[in-house]
Order: sequence, then C-alpha cells, then structure tokens
Amino acid sequence: MERPEPELIRQSWRAVRRSPLEHGTVLFARLFDLEPDLLPLFQYNCRQFSSPEDCLSSPEFLDHIRKVMLVIDTAVTNVEDLSSLEEYLAGLGKKHRAVGVKLSSFSVGKGTVGESLLYMLEKCLGPAFTPAVRAAWSQLYGAVVQAMSRGWDGD
Repeated sequence: MERPEPELIRQSWRAVRRSPLEHGTVLFARLFDLEPDLLPLFQYNCRQFSSPEDCLSSPEFLDHIRKVMLVIDTAVTNVEDLSSLEEYLAGLGKKHRAVGVKLSSFSVGKGTVGESLLYMLEKCLGPAFTPAVRAAWSQLYGAVVQAMSRGWDGD
C-alpha cells in the first residue's frame, strides 16, 4: 500500500486535536447512527445503555473516546513509520474482537468506523476537507486497519 501523504494528515489533524472529545463524540454519534448494533457492545459496570445519547454522555464512554482519539493521534505522529505500531494495533484488534466487534465494522471502503472517521474530519475541517485530504486519511486508515486485522486472525 502506498504511504499516506504525511503533511496533509498532520495539518488536518491539528484542527481536530484541539478538541478531541468534541470531535470524537461526532465520530461515535455517526458510528451509532450507521451501526446501531454496536451500542450493546459498550457496557460499563454491567450497565447497558438505552440510547446512543446515554452512552455518549457517560464518563466511562468519554474515556473510551479519549483513548480512540489518542490512538489516532499516535498514528498521525507515526504516519511515516506505521510499521512501528503494528504489534500495538494487532493487540488493539484482538481486544475489539474479544468484546464482539466484527472486523467488517472496520473494513476499508464499506466499514462504518472508517466512514465515521471521514465524516468527523469533514465536519471538523469543512472546506479544508479536500479530496486529497480525504485520500490521505483513507490511506492512513487502511494501513491502521490492516495492522489491526491481525488481531482477528487465529491465536
């Protein structure tokens, strides 16, 4: 796979990283709109959320959003050496598999997680979300998912 355009990714991420919780909430709200079946996978202290809004406002889920945004930040920081994150990302894939997340949710092109990421970036960046920026982020996301997908392989 071609390496993503690092400067486009870094430059666009600067706007997002100023308010990671706000933008991460946009990402997950979109994710729950696209794939409502994911909501029951998020349980904290045996508590099932009754709605996406209930989940998105819980302190435990806000911690999850912070962690997801930190992973994206780490990928952006290491965009020119993503191979250094392969073991970490495979472990992250394994954790997601263990709680019932299907790899298809992450699939490039038709997966809801990638669509939600691009949606969040478009909402945050507005006109600065150009086709070139979209392509760069799609490449980065594809590389991250490729590494994460090893977590769905057999043990």
